[in-house]
Amino acid sequence: MAEAERIIGTPDSAGADETAASDASAAREETAAPGGTSDHDGTPAPEGQAAPEERPKGRRRIVALFVVAVLAYLLDLGSKMLVVAKLEGHEPIDLIGDLLRLDAIRNPGAAFGMGEAFTIIFTCIAAAVIVVIIRLARKLYSLPWAIALGLLLGGALGNLTDRIFRSPGVFEGAVVDFIAPAHFAVFNLADSAIVCGGILIVILSFRGLDPDGTVHKD
Repeated sequence: MAEAERIIGTPDSAGADETAASDASAAREETAAPGGTSDHDGTPAPEGQAAPEERPKGRRRIVALFVVAVLAYLLDLGSKMLVVAKLEGHEPIDLIGDLLRLDAIRNPGAAFGMGEAFTIIFTCIAAAVIVVIIRLARKLYSLPWAIALGLLLGGALGNLTDRIFRSPGVFEGAVVDFIAPAHFAVFNLADSAIVCGGILIVILSFRGLDPDGTVHKD
């Protein structure tokens, strides 16, 4: 009889087994409770430890970067070709009274007419920016960063094209500017793309978003 009870199991022993299983389950739930966040391996994170950075999964945004860059570049190049063909050597065109006009000029300096004596230096800087953006593209998983860097890349390529191919010579060419607001420097679409891309990068940095998609929780 004793041997049969041992094999079959008595109601009391079955209840004890259920109680032990319930206690073990409760212990596991307490481990993952607010006292500490459980890691992927089941080890609870200590209290007060910063939450891990979030990195959204997804594919690299190289295509988006180059699409934006090509669009910015083609818009800038096309507008400059049109200005040189139709506006250069002619009277400025008033768009909004005296507030905004189109006036073709050649600018040997940087954006907005600054640093006219350093054309070669600005050319080298633009080339370096292009190389850095292309290298960064390998780690680019954020779409907003792809748009920002695409604007920078397209704008830099637009002005660099002028530096290389326009007179007076290679790496000393003057950039074609034509957008002339009142009481402000004359600029072009490449300058606008560079400024917009820079502003977007500042905003993304303040929001804690990195080019690789990492989101900081600071």
